[in-house]
Amino acid sequence: MKGLRFVVGFLILATVLSVAAMLLLYAVASREPAVPARATLVLRPSGDLPEVAPDLAFVGSGLTVRAYTELIRKAKGDARIAGILLRPGGINSPFWAKLQELRDAVQDFKASGKFVHAWLEYGGDREYYLASVADRVYLLPSASLDLTGVASYEVFLRGTFDWIGTYPDFLHVGDFKTAVNTYLEKAFTPAHKEMSASLNRSQYDQLVRTIADARGKSEAEVRALIDQGPFQPIDALRVGLIDEVAYEDELDDLADELEDADYIEAEDYASVSWERTGTRRRSKVAVIHASGLINSGSSGFDPVNGPVAGADSLIEYIREARADRSVRAIILRVDSPGGSSTASDVIWRELSISRDNNRPVIVSMSDLAASGGYYIALGGDAIVAHPGTLTGSIGVYTGKFVTTGSLDKLGANIEATSDGQHAQIYSPDRRFTAAERTKIQESMQNVYDQFVERTAAARHMAPEKVDEIAQGRVWTGQQARDLGLVDELGGLYTAIDLAKRRARIPMDEEVEMVVYPPRRSFYEVLADTLSSPVGRMRAGSTSDALLELLGPRERRALAAVLAPSRLFRSGQVLAHMPYVFVR
Repeated sequence: MKGLRFVVGFLILATVLSVAAMLLLYAVASREPAVPARATLVLRPSGDLPEVAPDLAFVGSGLTVRAYTELIRKAKGDARIAGILLRPGGINSPFWAKLQELRDAVQDFKASGKFVHAWLEYGGDREYYLASVADRVYLLPSASLDLTGVASYEVFLRGTFDWIGTYPDFLHVGDFKTAVNTYLEKAFTPAHKEMSASLNRSQYDQLVRTIADARGKSEAEVRALIDQGPFQPIDALRVGLIDEVAYEDELDDLADELEDADYIEAEDYASVSWERTGTRRRSKVAVIHASGLINSGSSGFDPVNGPVAGADSLIEYIREARADRSVRAIILRVDSPGGSSTASDVIWRELSISRDNNRPVIVSMSDLAASGGYYIALGGDAIVAHPGTLTGSIGVYTGKFVTTGSLDKLGANIEATSDGQHAQIYSPDRRFTAAERTKIQESMQNVYDQFVERTAAARHMAPEKVDEIAQGRVWTGQQARDLGLVDELGGLYTAIDLAKRRARIPMDEEVEMVVYPPRRSFYEVLADTLSSPVGRMRAGSTSDALLELLGPRERRALAAVLAPSRLFRSGQVLAHMPYVFVR
């Protein structure tokens, strides 16, 4: 009995001490840092540049794109911030729109008359793209400037399926709905190749134009220089792509603004309130993130496919924002390749209700807003995309994997009993019959026609014109704006400016962003994990640990194979873009 009391007492004491330690850690992390006079703000963007912050508010895991742009905007009006030292790290994102958003924010800061310097420990294409916005660019003497152009890669798995004996029985609507080509083809089809080349050329032209403007060169000169890359530091200096070759400790000798500089890190400055900068925010704007694959149910995280944007969660956020009379406008921030057509439709419906209730709804597109991601964007009053946003993909597909051949190789067999002529329509042991294919094609065509009609109504275009530029084709934001699929080019703050005009908020007023999903506390996350059967099943699983060993490109390739079977029910019509790996 004494032993039991000792154990219980020890557990209670350990719990109290743990709670106290967490509260202390949270209090320390929440304390506003002191900002020196004439401080230099240090930005170190790296990794995947996440769209949404992790649940644990006091666990540092890098800043989101929104956090970066907000703190840069805050620093622009803060008299204590003299300038920025930009230090891009290894950036893993295969896309360009988030980089454009971050670069535009630094460009806007620079336009205020404050200085921007950039130092590169490694000069990859994305790191240099960001750094090129600076007044002066410095490169480590032992580094290289790997500016070589833009390439995209796509995985074709038909040969693998043939080898293992699995038949991908997939159907699609739209000549360019190439998501199914991952399963059905061994190489590019002519339409697929045309689209891929068009996307790649658009991104390349944007890169060339940006560097030419930043470095005072013609586009022809930049194209010729890119063809000579990669560059050793002395060669990059000679051709005018950088300004100095230097170690970081030499910067104070090379830049007057950095001599005896007082630095403040971006992660610390993010904790500084707007009020401390002398800015009072009177109006509220809701920013609702739709990040990841769109599916029914609640939002979550899939270890292979990443974030999942659940329709139930997004509808809850939209209704909450609409019910809050202090919220003057709603911004839907989309970073999604699409997913379930049904889930996309119910999210579109809820946004349309908000729009029809005289609440401005503006859509801001991040890296991806394709297929179902573009579908939900049609619920807004206006759509804003970056030049590099991948969007459109107005088309649908569905299908199944017939695994009989694979099971035969393993000595396994499937047998079934059923009642109803089409009860086994999604059976994994045979292909679709001709009658079943007709039924499925009719269903998909209805979804596609509805998608086209929704687009035509929202974009004030004839359905025939939409069908002409739809067909499942993916466009860059630049191309989409020229085609009338988006309204303006820009980022989150461009969308906020549109919302201000429609909500009659003074244009020079900073707004308070009410962000959805809200970040949860440690205890909320822990309670949800312990109470969820999925959480209990996945917590610390060996498979998840092995997935962490894969690189970003390998995980994306695996996602291309497993997404239909892991996340969507059999026979579900999907509005999902193809898997493109741009580098």
